[in-house]
Amino acid sequence: MEKLSKLLLIIGFTLIWACSSDEEPMILDPEIHYYIPAVSPTLRVAGFPQPDRNMISEEGVALGRKLFFDPKLSANSRVSCATCHSPALAFTDGLALAKHGVSGKELHRTSPPIFNLPWQSEGLFWDGGAHDLESLNFGPLTHPDEMGADLNELVAYLESDPEYKKHFNLVFGEEEIQSAQVSRAISQYVRSLISQDSKYDRWKRSEEVLSDLELKGYQLYQKNCSSCHQEGLFTDRSFHNNGLDKAYPDPPELEGLFLGRYRISSNPKDLGAYKTPTLRNISLTAPYMHDGRFETLDEVLNHYQNGIQINETLAPELSEGIALNTSEKEALKAFLRTLTDSVFLQKHQKTN
Repeated sequence: MEKLSKLLLIIGFTLIWACSSDEEPMILDPEIHYYIPAVSPTLRVAGFPQPDRNMISEEGVALGRKLFFDPKLSANSRVSCATCHSPALAFTDGLALAKHGVSGKELHRTSPPIFNLPWQSEGLFWDGGAHDLESLNFGPLTHPDEMGADLNELVAYLESDPEYKKHFNLVFGEEEIQSAQVSRAISQYVRSLISQDSKYDRWKRSEEVLSDLELKGYQLYQKNCSSCHQEGLFTDRSFHNNGLDKAYPDPPELEGLFLGRYRISSNPKDLGAYKTPTLRNISLTAPYMHDGRFETLDEVLNHYQNGIQINETLAPELSEGIALNTSEKEALKAFLRTLTDSVFLQKHQKTN
């Protein structure tokens, strides 16, 4: 309620004259349309969290979308945010370790899906290394193996483009474009990416029915998967060691990149632990795991049945593995396919 009141207050201020006893009256921009996205109860979340300093607006989202798909932000003008986060693949790139950054060098982690991020309160990136989207965006933007942007050159490019210049001025109300505004606009666009209209969601809203096979798969999901992939967002937003490896190499030049959450927390219990990915749209987000080592869902299920590497930080839920016979695997995969949100995917492909 407090945040809603603040939003209404902001909107109100954009529509009235503002002045003080020592200043000339001025009209704050009346053309910004702040809004709070509709959120389905099937996500099982409370409200729409967003930072007070970067409230979402129609104009901010439009600017962020334009930036997101603009390859000229990169050092070689050929790599955009969408290169690694394509709407057709639920904002992933379908590759294990991509080489399509400006350097052509292989990256060390796979591109995670980037929808429903407003509720990722425990940190972003596979190891939670970014507290919020505003800080995260500078990572891929400036990394020499991803977009490799020089922020001064990036701002100069935006300043030289009359359309960008007008749009930034409208959204942020300042004469000069700042690099922080680039990240804020992209953050608004990414926060607007909400997947909540899958067959599962319609079933939960009593708008559609699941088949017997899908219902059986739902029961298996509840029994075997829901402790980490909690219903609603289908992630507990936490970090777990799911038994992929017994050892964790630590080459100095990579600064702990293979250590999982431990790289951020320095807590020995986090060694080899990575963020639980959402199961929503999972049929489109292969390959799987933080390094894309599994190409199919069958490989993932086989890992949980026969491939778990026992180690000191293994999630206790996985200590005995997950045993499923062939028909149970088919049922579980049938349920997972109900999490594909075609409405969401079509909406964002149409607009780009």
